[in-house]
Amino acid sequence: MNKNTRIYLSFAIAMALCISLNSCKSKKAVVKPTPAPAVKEEVPPVEQTQTAPAEKEEEPAPVEKPDLNFKNIQFEFNSVVLKTGAYEILEKASREIKKAPSAKFILNGHSSEEGSSSHNMSLSVDRANAVKTYLVNAGIDAANLSVKGFGETKPIASNSNEEGRALNRRVEIQLVK
Repeated sequence: MNKNTRIYLSFAIAMALCISLNSCKSKKAVVKPTPAPAVKEEVPPVEQTQTAPAEKEEEPAPVEKPDLNFKNIQFEFNSVVLKTGAYEILEKASREIKKAPSAKFILNGHSSEEGSSSHNMSLSVDRANAVKTYLVNAGIDAANLSVKGFGETKPIASNSNEEGRALNRRVEIQLVK
């Protein structure tokens, strides 16, 4: 190769290098972001429990027997108006009676011996009906409740003082067996 050819070839190589270098400078390097390292959630080891060959099925919780003993639902003197303490008893009675929806009850009304026997009999029936109305409004089936009045014939306390007479002004809820 002659000197000119060598120079020309060197020049061409230099130009090619220069062009290739310039084109590399103009291109932006594409750098892919490195993904964040995967975080592994630590799962606690599952404890191996030994199972019996025949697994027992869970027994249902025993059904609580309803407490159906409701006595001494008190009333005001010569009235079918319930005393304040009677509402708590009736609330409990309605909850318990709902546990035995097919059970039948007699609502026994009573009175003290003040007034005539006929008035007291009527008053005792009206008191039993007041309790029935309360229970029906609380969701008890009226067909499961019957009413009976005893007037002054079955006192639970002496009618000789006010404390005894107040105890006799009552309705008792009796389960029919």
